Amino acid sequence: MTDPAYDIPEDEFSFKDLVPDVGLEGAEADATALPADPARPGGEGGSGPSVSGTTRQASGAATPPAALHQTSISPRHQVEAWLATMVQEKASDLILRAGGRPSLRVDDGIRFLPGSVPGPGPMKEVLEGILGPRRWAEWNETGSADSAIQLDGLGRFRINAYRQMGEPAMVIRRVNEEAPSLEGLGLPAEQLQQLAMRRRGLVLVTGVAGSGKSTTLAGMIDHINHQVERHVVTLEDPVELLFREDRCVISQREVGTDTTSFSDGLRHALRQSPDVILIGEVRDATTVVAALEATETGHLVMSTMHTVNAAQTIDRILGFFPAERHQQIRQRLADNLAGVLSQRLVPRRDGGMVPAYELLVPTPHVRELIEEGQTTELAKVVEGSTEDGVVSFNRSLLRLVQERVVELDDALAASDRPDELLMGLRGIRGSADRTVGGGPGPDPAGPAGSGLRLAQ
Repeated sequence: MTDPAYDIPEDEFSFKDLVPDVGLEGAEADATALPADPARPGGEGGSGPSVSGTTRQASGAATPPAALHQTSISPRHQVEAWLATMVQEKASDLILRAGGRPSLRVDDGIRFLPGSVPGPGPMKEVLEGILGPRRWAEWNETGSADSAIQLDGLGRFRINAYRQMGEPAMVIRRVNEEAPSLEGLGLPAEQLQQLAMRRRGLVLVTGVAGSGKSTTLAGMIDHINHQVERHVVTLEDPVELLFREDRCVISQREVGTDTTSFSDGLRHALRQSPDVILIGEVRDATTVVAALEATETGHLVMSTMHTVNAAQTIDRILGFFPAERHQQIRQRLADNLAGVLSQRLVPRRDGGMVPAYELLVPTPHVRELIEEGQTTELAKVVEGSTEDGVVSFNRSLLRLVQERVVELDDALAASDRPDELLMGLRGIRGSADRTVGGGPGPDPAGPAGSGLRLAQ
């Protein structure tokens, strides 16, 4: 039984009437039944690193269910119909702004739905019902609030409600209901499994919003859960995927509901007999210090940051602190950092998205560079290294181009150093008679002077 503060009344917001209209017959029966938690209704997730299936489309209109054409349905039922379309179209996000056009994010593009979003008054009523009293008060006070809900027949969604031009808006993200397998994410599964099995250290997964950071961490926690007996404590805002315990005890705490902040929750977590601590996001100096203290006392700490590579991650952490503390923090990072995985999604040739990544598992030389603050040199080491445990974005993108998973121009757009990626491709071709994959065939760049696209 879920908390009524987060529940939407059945008579106003029932998915059972609309699911058949969008071709989701049996979806309710097929939906995984997750354990209910009265203190915590929701979850997060977003698109995982590897998403495929639908053909990439920059913009356009998605096929709506019949309910979207009805004019008499309530605003809540209208949102319900859009969510049903979101599930049908395999979209990662539904974007709703009061009085604006409803839209979906599918792969790397935006698709518009017919009709218009209810005006400010009805939208506020919808938000108040979804957010519950505490988060509704937060939205009114700060202009934004996070929440999450699970809905029968459709699944689990994370919600960010915000104001724009003084009017209500929200982005609803679909959440994975099952923890993913690391082997299926298109990431370096063996290295991530090794990091997950460590007894102590700081593991950071970084990337822009929507790049699959939470999915990667969920996969690592799930690997631990099936391999060893440990106590995992998570601190999330909001709680994302609900884990099913196997060999681990997994305590999931939500910021705002179970603890006042990440740093406060982390401080108390050390008294909760944890082996592994997952922090939803490193946001400030207090959280960094608490995370380092946890690793120094023999715990494995995992978290995320909104940075694009390992060097920027080190700089961002140092940026939380005044200059006079940088040397101390660099020393502690050099001693405790277990690994940094940075990831970004790139459009697949056949539709969907696939992750490119940079992996840094510190070597003695890397630890020395971190301690000395030579982040520019660190970036060069990552780019030029061929050691196990160090993979640059260009090496990852090169493999995706070689295997014809992504177009060359998409790989170049995703690269931090596109010129060096091109140089690497030229070295692999060797001659105009070799493909990027190394076999006989036409030059992947196409005819002379044609630029950056692979042969079709």
